[in-house]
Formats: sequence, C-alpha cells, structure tokens
Amino acid sequence: MAKPSADPRPISPHLQVWKFHPTMVSSILHRASGVVNAIGLVLVSIWLIVLASGADAYAGMQAFLSGPIGVLVKLALAGFTLSLVYHFLNGIRHLAWDLGLGFDAKGSNQRSMIIFIASITLTAVIWLFCLEIV
Repeated sequence: MAKPSADPRPISPHLQVWKFHPTMVSSILHRASGVVNAIGLVLVSIWLIVLASGADAYAGMQAFLSGPIGVLVKLALAGFTLSLVYHFLNGIRHLAWDLGLGFDAKGSNQRSMIIFIASITLTAVIWLFCLEIV
C-alpha cells in the first residue's frame, strides 16, 4: 500500500486562494438573478391571474397595494426589473463566450463592470419612464 502524501497543500484551490474580481461576482450574480427572475415571474403570474379574475378582484388587489405595502411592492418590482436587465445583459456576454469571444481576464473584468453599471442605469431609465407615464 502506498503511504499518503504529507503534502500540506490543498487538493484544489479554495476560497482563501482566490481574490474576488468582477467576473467572479458577475457569475455569482447571474445565478442569483436567475433565481430572483423565477420568483418574480411567479408573482407576475399571480398578478395576471388576479387581473383575469375580474374587476372586483383587481380592485381588491389595487386597494391592498395602495396601502403601506405598496411601497415595498414597488421596491420589489424595481429589484425584479434590475434582476431582469442584469440577467439579460450578462446573458449576452455568455452568448459571446459561447462563440469563443471575450475570455481575456482584463477585458472580462471590464465588461463585468460595464454590465453592472449598464444594468443600474437601464433599470433607472425604465422606472423613470414608467413613473412618467403612470
């Protein structure tokens, strides 16, 4: 039988070895935004069911949302919008990766930062546009 190695190094890299960089954060947020999008779509589906249930059901929901909880709902909708926009923009980057483009470390980190900034900016523009119309 072979004697186990006394090498103190870890078998694979661990969190202590890696430094957080924008591409790593972008990957984590892409997965998280996918989960948020799934939950948000369930809530939007519930809203559509209430809408399809008739004027009385919709009026009851509007009354409920016009109370103090309405502010929380608007914040949740803004977060859902941010999640959708981020996931969409980062998905475009993933499509480029599928084509073999954009694997350089410096450029990938820069594009991650651009996606973060663009997501926040586009979400703000969408909400300013929606609040102006409504």
